[in-house]
Amino acid sequence: MASNATEYIKHHLTFWNSDPSAGFWSFHVDTFSVSLLLGFVFAGIFALVARRARLENPGRLQLFVEMVVDMVDTQVKEIFHGKSKVIAPLALTIFCWIFLMNAMDLLPVDLLPWIAQNVGAALGHDPHHVYLRVVPSADVNATFAMSLSVMICIIGFSISAKGLGGWGKELLTAPFHAHGTVMKVILAPINFAFQMIELLAKPISLSLRLFGNMYSGELIFILIALLPWGFQWILGAPWAIFHILVITLQAFVFMMLTIVYLSLAVESH
Repeated sequence: MASNATEYIKHHLTFWNSDPSAGFWSFHVDTFSVSLLLGFVFAGIFALVARRARLENPGRLQLFVEMVVDMVDTQVKEIFHGKSKVIAPLALTIFCWIFLMNAMDLLPVDLLPWIAQNVGAALGHDPHHVYLRVVPSADVNATFAMSLSVMICIIGFSISAKGLGGWGKELLTAPFHAHGTVMKVILAPINFAFQMIELLAKPISLSLRLFGNMYSGELIFILIALLPWGFQWILGAPWAIFHILVITLQAFVFMMLTIVYLSLAVESH
């Protein structure tokens, strides 16, 4: 265990790095493994419900899944103005996957790291150098990877709806439209710069919003864990209840903005 509060916080905020000496070419094993596991949990639960679904006397789990699917489907129909069979499944996956990632923040702060330390000690490792962060969305690498995937979808949907030539023309002629060849040429670099700023701002805002909220929530839980046991319950319980709203809202916002961005991608200016 850490000898003081500073070491305790640093230990809990340190990722399980595949190879710290590799720099950029290393990756966070805990973020990747927990995200992958939660992805399988999401897919497994929905596949199980789909196979066992029944019209008469549906179970509570089926009713809950149907409620989530209906909520996502309603949002897609209201916001996305194009026609696509991909948007609704994509939005559902984003909402459920991010919600599960965020929900890892509700587990006791020391539980999984303590288990990891004991497993590491049993395998002959120094437990003080065994790290595990279990909230993937508190890792900016994970949130930025998801937002980059959204950006790739935005580009793909734009090209699919407008064609490669139409998308390229839009990059050079919007938002400032001009009449005459000379003015179009003059404004083309300015339009292109604004289009690039808009395109890059979307994944950056998506990733930093989710990361900032989840990182701050994780840090508050760690600080509460440093308090005496009685104060942990007095402060931890209300914060955990409030955090349920935060983790749900952040998943919902990420999903909604993705739908909005993809809807804008298939529309002409």
